[in-house]
Amino acid sequence: MIDGAPEPPWLGDDAIDLAARILSSHHRAWGMPLVAGTGANRSHRQAAQELFTAAKVVLAHDGSEDPRLIYTNRAALTLWRRRWPEMVGMSSRLTAEPGERRARSAALAKALGSEAIGGYGGIRIDSHGRRFRLEGARLWTLRDRSGHACGQAAAFDSWWWL
Repeated sequence: MIDGAPEPPWLGDDAIDLAARILSSHHRAWGMPLVAGTGANRSHRQAAQELFTAAKVVLAHDGSEDPRLIYTNRAALTLWRRRWPEMVGMSSRLTAEPGERRARSAALAKALGSEAIGGYGGIRIDSHGRRFRLEGARLWTLRDRSGHACGQAAAFDSWWWL
């Protein structure tokens, strides 16, 4: 808290821990950092801020049967035209229009089975019904401190409106 103002939600203790899990799981799956400069010499808080402000879109959902979004960075919030409290907690399947959900689900299952996949593309829909295509996305499994799968994350920086 600065000058009595509440912390932004992406800098709360749970969100900082989640950002660290997203970053470490990405490094585990891909052998490289998700965001430049978020190595061992950064505090978890600073890494969380850098992940939130990264230019690439980053989202994560939990491992439930109908996965719920547990993290979105500013680029994702801007693209989907939602605020943090509207997007975090939302069923992640709702990021895609109904006709695209089966392909999305298959890609997520493939990523879970192989730890990570790259080059994923698909059509998504923002909060106002505007469609966009994403390309070159990375999908990877989130791991807790014990190494157990606890969700999935995605990152991409190539997309365009349809």
